Amino acid sequence: MSSFVNEQNAKRGHYAGVIKDIAEKAVCPFCPDQLVNFHKNPIRKHGHWIVTNNMYPYKPVKQHILLIHEEHIEHANEISSSAWAELREVIEQETTDRNMIGGALTMRFGDTRFTGASVAHLHAHLVQSDPDASDYDPEQGLRVRIG
Repeated sequence: MSSFVNEQNAKRGHYAGVIKDIAEKAVCPFCPDQLVNFHKNPIRKHGHWIVTNNMYPYKPVKQHILLIHEEHIEHANEISSSAWAELREVIEQETTDRNMIGGALTMRFGDTRFTGASVAHLHAHLVQSDPDASDYDPEQGLRVRIG
């Protein structure tokens, strides 16, 4: 494991290979100078936050947005007051603009052995499940691995 990614937490097909490549390069794929090299979806900036659709969305999901702290920080206790306030603004804007009538917010921070994250850089997932998807199981819903 490089200090930026955790290959053990990236076991899904093509994504596992991408994380392995990133680990070999020993770079943080969520830092702004590297993000464009590994992430092909449009990227928007909102203050301290980078907003983009996840290239590897959870299943079954209608919408999966990544909210990435612009600076390389790894723990929630490193988020400034202004960045917390901006995160609220981003969530309000994205849920309104995308007509998200329900969803979930999961923030991953700190040691990836405890978070289930494949990238150590602090980020959050704003997701809306898709109960109308053919592979949706009402008993399982949309599941997120933590730890």
